[in-house]
Amino acid sequence: MNLLETTLSSQDVYKGKILTLKKDQVRLPNGGTGTREVVVHNGAVCIAPIDKEGNVILVRQYRYALSQELLELPAGKIDPGEDFHAAAVRELEEETGCTAGELRYLGTFFPSVGDLTEVIHLFVATGLTQKEQRLDPDEFLKVVKLPLAQAVKQVLAGEIPDGKTQALLLRADALFQAGELHLQ
Repeated sequence: MNLLETTLSSQDVYKGKILTLKKDQVRLPNGGTGTREVVVHNGAVCIAPIDKEGNVILVRQYRYALSQELLELPAGKIDPGEDFHAAAVRELEEETGCTAGELRYLGTFFPSVGDLTEVIHLFVATGLTQKEQRLDPDEFLKVVKLPLAQAVKQVLAGEIPDGKTQALLLRADALFQAGELHLQ
């Protein structure tokens, strides 16, 4: 059976600075029709900066949508027309004040495949040089350093609930354990 759904019509319900909400009518694989609500997002990057001592640099910030502070890896949206690699370099320096000697691409993460088009590009940054943080005017966060092994334990214990952070920390740790990630 073909699983493809075909768009019959599409309506922008809301168009904002960061996202657009669409309501689409689709043809289902069985010939029927259905409605799909889709949040269109330009994409984002997430970076696991790991220093030569094996510490990962995270950020603690308040997430309004969840009404709580979360510990996360540095991340941010890709600006329209911006290359995702350039976005990773920019976000790493803005949020942590670090630049990377090596920025290794580890692939993508889809945070919510049922209704969100966002694709998050994952990176590991090594060979770090500390410079100065350049936060956006509406961005408030604290930099937190943890040994990579401790951060992974916190993920496995449910203490770091952010999905992109979980996925990237586990990937980075697997590469480190396999000897494929070398700290500089």
